[in-house]
Amino acid sequence: MGRYVVSTAQQQKEMLHDIGLESLDDLYKVVPKEARLADLDLPAGLSEMEVSDAVNALAAKNTQYQAIFRGAGAYNHYIPAIVKSVTSKEQFVTTYTPYQAEISQGVLQSIFEYQTQICELTGMDVSNASVYDGAVAIAEAVFMTQERKKSRVLISENINPQYLEVVKTYCESRNVPIEMLKNDKGLTSKADLQEKLAEDVAAVVIQSPNFYGILENVEELVELTHQNKSRFILSANPTAFGLLKSAGEMGVDICVGEGQPLGMPLSFGGPYLGYMACTKEMMRKLPGRIVGQTVDHDGRRCYVLTLQAREQHIRREKASSNICSNEALCAMTASVYLAAVGPDGLKQVAENSTAHAHYLQKQLAAVGYKLVYDQPFFHEFLTYCPTDAGKLEKQLAAKGILSGLPMGDKMLWCTTELNSKRQIDELIAALKEVC
Repeated sequence: MGRYVVSTAQQQKEMLHDIGLESLDDLYKVVPKEARLADLDLPAGLSEMEVSDAVNALAAKNTQYQAIFRGAGAYNHYIPAIVKSVTSKEQFVTTYTPYQAEISQGVLQSIFEYQTQICELTGMDVSNASVYDGAVAIAEAVFMTQERKKSRVLISENINPQYLEVVKTYCESRNVPIEMLKNDKGLTSKADLQEKLAEDVAAVVIQSPNFYGILENVEELVELTHQNKSRFILSANPTAFGLLKSAGEMGVDICVGEGQPLGMPLSFGGPYLGYMACTKEMMRKLPGRIVGQTVDHDGRRCYVLTLQAREQHIRREKASSNICSNEALCAMTASVYLAAVGPDGLKQVAENSTAHAHYLQKQLAAVGYKLVYDQPFFHEFLTYCPTDAGKLEKQLAAKGILSGLPMGDKMLWCTTELNSKRQIDELIAALKEVC
């Protein structure tokens, strides 16, 4: 904890003297006065015990849900105890940066194992060491496809709206033109894609399962995209690959997504994990770290960072990305989770999640919550809400149930393997009561 001990007044005075200043205010002389904050008038500091009491009091205000029926990008899966047991070990939490391979073999191996598992899961050739989250992963993938004569990007209206906002922010900074593909009864419009594909289209971005939980016709869209000699970017829930075709089998060029379902708790929104994988052809444009396995002078297995010329610490402004540092501990969490459940376990998670969702959908339909889109779905689906969705959300919360996501007069529901038949039946009983 020594690094966090605040400097004394005397130490501050000595440091200021060494750089030729009289006071801390002199550090900010170059900042216009109108841009500076006035006195913050912060309260006095608290002792460790007082802080603990204050934080516990705040935590007590949180709603404790007995059942969660919301997804929309963050999913409440069961996390085997071994995941936290392994990833909380001090050796992993405090590992050294992998830029000096000779003293960071442990963290390099953990990243290598993660990359290998992501490639096996997605069916792609290469994975990086991860990025910040699923939204950033899409944005970085878009930049991978940019060419001198190909810059326009077609994005489905059916992707997570939060992802879309992040992608727009990224693309605005580099003047990358974005055009939306229409929603056709819950699916990305094939006709609209055919109409908008042109020589200047660098990439097509599709999410499947999409924001409404619906399985897109990915292979048909891939074929159209490749006929135009454009790249296809798929954003996918990794859990779905336990049950469905891999991205590689569907001919995708770049597969990205939110890795939170792989062993990470909801945690009020983070930290999460963005996974990125691509074909060998796209490998040199993949941002971030890639760990490779080799042998040392004595023929012993070891790990190194490869293709570093793409990164910001070498190429600077010409790097593939300048904000692509990996989420090493989250990546290890995903790796431990995948190792713990294994292929059969992940398939079971996916099967249970979708089975529960289809059971919930039928029960909801029986009490007036009709499907908005009658399409094949994974473990999320959108229904009309026969009552005020916002009011219903509060009524269910009072009963310890987190409802689906209110969307105007509709509601987006989700289940995972944790939503048992008993929980679903209790939800239906609650809906009958409050309505």
